[in-house]
Amino acid sequence: MSAGNKNLKDCIIAHPSPNCGDRPGDAKGDRKVDILVLHYTGMQSGKAALDRLCDPAASVSSHYLVEEDGTIFQLVDEDKRAWHAGRGQWQECDDVNSNSIGIEIVNPGHEFGYRAFPDLQIDAVIALCRDILTRHDIRPDRIIAHSDMAPDRKEDPGELFPWDRLAANDIGLWASAEPTKDGDACTETEFDAMLDRLGYGPNDALKRRIAFQRHWRPSDISGKLDGECTAILRALLAKAGR
Repeated sequence: MSAGNKNLKDCIIAHPSPNCGDRPGDAKGDRKVDILVLHYTGMQSGKAALDRLCDPAASVSSHYLVEEDGTIFQLVDEDKRAWHAGRGQWQECDDVNSNSIGIEIVNPGHEFGYRAFPDLQIDAVIALCRDILTRHDIRPDRIIAHSDMAPDRKEDPGELFPWDRLAANDIGLWASAEPTKDGDACTETEFDAMLDRLGYGPNDALKRRIAFQRHWRPSDISGKLDGECTAILRALLAKAGR
């Protein structure tokens, strides 16, 4: 059953995980969901990932899992706190689990043979994200990769994930820039200050730059700065109003 040929509500299969809890309240007594985090599973099969996300001993979970054929499983209700993000930060939020919805996307990842995401799967991810955005006010600059909030320890969903396709469907930020001379690049200090403004936390400088490239300039993820990186980052900041 895939999101491409059915209404979305008919495609989502309930598969409850015990690995969740209440969202802690903020100073006003509630907790707003305002971040969406996309992951890859990084395991050898979708079944293995689903089993682990529902294993009490593993202490991990996500709200949704999307299989390569477009099948969508719901593991945790959106009003609950799933355990998908772990240690990290995005913008002012340093407890991402409490403020976010997490989507695991089946892919073996860099450890087990990273590969392109099938069209059926991405169509389902797009449909799911658009559905989530009808219920939660999540700004485009708060729809992020796991590697964006934890660049020191995560690579997912990686440089093959088609963020541009999501942005074309009003999901997240995207900006393109014509290749420019290396001399047009800003200094490392200036670039890192702009990464701070976009939302990256205080992690290793090189790993932050690589995480930025994985998401927004995947043709080169060496961490080397150039004019294209600078132009893209400036355009993203302008679009985000930051």
